[in-house]
Amino acid sequence: DTLWDLAIAEVEKRENPDNDDVKPGDVWEKSVLFMGNKTGGKTTIILRCLEREESPKPTLALEYTFGRRARRHNTPKDVAHFWELGGGTSLVELIRIPITSHNIRTFAVVLVLDLSKPTELWTTMETLLQVTRNHVNKILTKLEKTNPEVAAEIKQRMWNDLQRDHPDYALVDPFPIPLVIIGSKYDIFHEFHSEMRKIISKTLRFVSHYYGASLV
Repeated sequence: DTLWDLAIAEVEKRENPDNDDVKPGDVWEKSVLFMGNKTGGKTTIILRCLEREESPKPTLALEYTFGRRARRHNTPKDVAHFWELGGGTSLVELIRIPITSHNIRTFAVVLVLDLSKPTELWTTMETLLQVTRNHVNKILTKLEKTNPEVAAEIKQRMWNDLQRDHPDYALVDPFPIPLVIIGSKYDIFHEFHSEMRKIISKTLRFVSHYYGASLV
């Protein structure tokens, strides 16, 4: 299986433990927003995920593409919507365009941090995550009035994967939607002084732990 197939299987397993609600004709649809440092490798990651042999071009503002793949033979193709925010933190207000009340249940965020620019890591991470979180919280506040069941489901879901007996359970503050943090340009990062690498690694692990995110 490819990484894509494994990811689909894992999401299906989490959302439908017994697979009782999955019907042969159902179309599985997800949206992902990639954001992070300028020239950090977001476009390259998306192209590799879509298995496209193209040379990455600079992202000007907010770009959209999609991929389709059949789960099984003679079944409708599942759809993955890829949004990419360019400009680092300068265009962060554009995140309100792809993340809406209509797709919030199936939305995830991928934060790509350029490890070769340690002085920009914290500012980029803090700015992008804070603005995104504020926007998602506004959507959830509206949903609590219009569709309280969905709002409750989303809020509960972000706590489901955390261990209740973990000593940090009361200290963490999970991101309201699935979050993946990717450290790019690891080959350059690997050449840094060991103390610098240790500080950056500990910082990223802490942030991921606090937000309940996955770190790559």
